[in-house]
Amino acid sequence: MIIKTYDDNLSKKQIDNIVSILENEGIVIIPTDTLYAFVCDILSKKAAKNLAELKGKVLEKSNFSLLCENLSASTPYTKPLGNKQFSFIRNLQTGGFTFVLSASNLTPKIFQSKKKTIGIRLPENKICLDILQRLGRPLLVSSVPHSEDMEQEDFTCAELLEEKFGNRVAMVIESDSCKNIPSTVVNLVDDEFVIEREGLGIVE
Repeated sequence: MIIKTYDDNLSKKQIDNIVSILENEGIVIIPTDTLYAFVCDILSKKAAKNLAELKGKVLEKSNFSLLCENLSASTPYTKPLGNKQFSFIRNLQTGGFTFVLSASNLTPKIFQSKKKTIGIRLPENKICLDILQRLGRPLLVSSVPHSEDMEQEDFTCAELLEEKFGNRVAMVIESDSCKNIPSTVVNLVDDEFVIEREGLGIVE
């Protein structure tokens, strides 16, 4: 199923439908500030395992990030931030970053592993924020697979995404707001700001 949006506006009924799918252990493809991405409810182990399988991995070894409405929503899943970390993130909340932080004790339970770090994404994308606000908790998120030898349409066209993944995801939300550039990954674990991947976000 594809939901078409105009200027990234979803009706209350559409948002309720998406959230109902997520709460019932479904996976949805949504647009983000960077790329289209798979998302599922952070509370659903079944959905998390299915998402890992979609990416050709096992949950214990998956590097999924958390899509959070704001920095406060991420705090249960990370160790307390130092002043430098907090300021750095607050100054770069543009939606184009994944911040790698030390994980709290809750995070390993999600992944059924000894995971010590977690990626946090703080979107500006309206569709992401509408869903997160209605759900009331973070989502597990992982970008739809793509590579340099693929046509851009293969991972940016909702119809093609539905054709490829429609039997394994419940819904694809169409939008032209994606920048089609991966996020910039910044590791903040040791209070040293290390850029692990250059992407959409710019560190000045």
